[in-house]
Amino acid sequence: MNQNMKILIVDDELVVRESLYHWFSREGYDTKSAQSGNKALQKLSRENFDILFVDMKMPGMSGFELLKKVKKLYPDTAVVIITAYGSIDSAVGAMKIGASDYLLKPFKPDQLSLVMEKISQQIKINSEYRYLKGQMDKISKFDNIIGESNAMKKIYTVIEEVAKTDAPILILGETGTGKELIAKAIHVKSLRNNLPFVPLNCGALPDSLLEAELFGYSKGAFTGASHSRKGFFEVVSGGTLFLDEIGEITQKMQVGLLRVLQEKKITRLGETHEIDVDFRLLSATRQDLETKIKKGHFRNDFFYRINIISIEIPPLRQRKDDIPLLVYHFLEKYSQETTKKVDSLDKKTLSYLKQYPWPGNVRELENAIERAVVLSKSRTLTLDDFEFLKPVSSNFPSNKTLSLRDIEKKHIKTILGDNQWNISRSSDILGVSRATLHRMIKRHNMEKP
Repeated sequence: MNQNMKILIVDDELVVRESLYHWFSREGYDTKSAQSGNKALQKLSRENFDILFVDMKMPGMSGFELLKKVKKLYPDTAVVIITAYGSIDSAVGAMKIGASDYLLKPFKPDQLSLVMEKISQQIKINSEYRYLKGQMDKISKFDNIIGESNAMKKIYTVIEEVAKTDAPILILGETGTGKELIAKAIHVKSLRNNLPFVPLNCGALPDSLLEAELFGYSKGAFTGASHSRKGFFEVVSGGTLFLDEIGEITQKMQVGLLRVLQEKKITRLGETHEIDVDFRLLSATRQDLETKIKKGHFRNDFFYRINIISIEIPPLRQRKDDIPLLVYHFLEKYSQETTKKVDSLDKKTLSYLKQYPWPGNVRELENAIERAVVLSKSRTLTLDDFEFLKPVSSNFPSNKTLSLRDIEKKHIKTILGDNQWNISRSSDILGVSRATLHRMIKRHNMEKP
């Protein structure tokens, strides 16, 4: 019998509450009591209980009414009805709407033991069912991408169509929209899915280091090269290479990558002989590459080589119907990770989260839910748990004459301020590397206050 279960006794009679409390406590159960239905609901809103023992007849809210509310708000909580002999019909009616069992007054300790054994088995079975259902849900999700909006369904269709080809794909989207998840989904659906998926953030590395990481090098090729090393072009070995933030690479590097894509051969740094390579290239960027081409900052020939097929991920503010799915997914994830039993949020809060523009997209939403769960003192999240979010009206400048550069500067300044200029956290929310964020700060002449 699982004696780690938490029990709540709900009865208006003190003698019943005390006798049950002492019996369960002696048996090693974590036990609490409430003298009314309203008091019980208050306790349930603050902590999780596995089993409720509820008296059928109580002043104010009856046991029957409490049962209905509990099964609606906390369907996984077992409820045992306590009733007098003459109210068996009512007890049977209670079981029809979700009660797990009933006890007739007066009852003996061995009856309590039998009921607890039965409920324990029910909880175990339900727990195993939820686990198996969760595993099936993971399998049925589109490779861990969450979203049922029309925009996301179109993306799922495109993934299915392009995955089996070897054509290079450019994934477009704002920071935090999940570009790497889309890339992984393409790899999983491809014919190369039993071979490596190798991601590399181009914006996180200076040109010389990026070249060494991709092409590899021989011993002594440069200062610090104490041994030979394969580059990612070789490591990927028939799999998929994902280059994130490809808009950050220099034109010199673009020329080198273009040659590799055309010839499928590389030369390690410090060597002269060519090595054949085989990989499928997926790239991603948050930048407008066509604008960069017009300004002479990105090569036209390289752009068309990596952009045979493009997939654009909409920002979260353009697929608000997916926000509740994401919210409850992250709520379940961080409730399990933190073991805090935070499993719901009220309607006002969900409505607010749907209206919030989420400039950092899914990544920002995930961070917000994690923070709220960690700091919450209740099992139900409310607006108070999201006070750290800026008011909806202040997330974007109201002055329509601001340039894109000014808007970027204002947003970066806001994120830095919200995180006390913590570069690691701010770069994570913005979806850029620490090095890129430092360059942005320098470009906009910003200084820590």
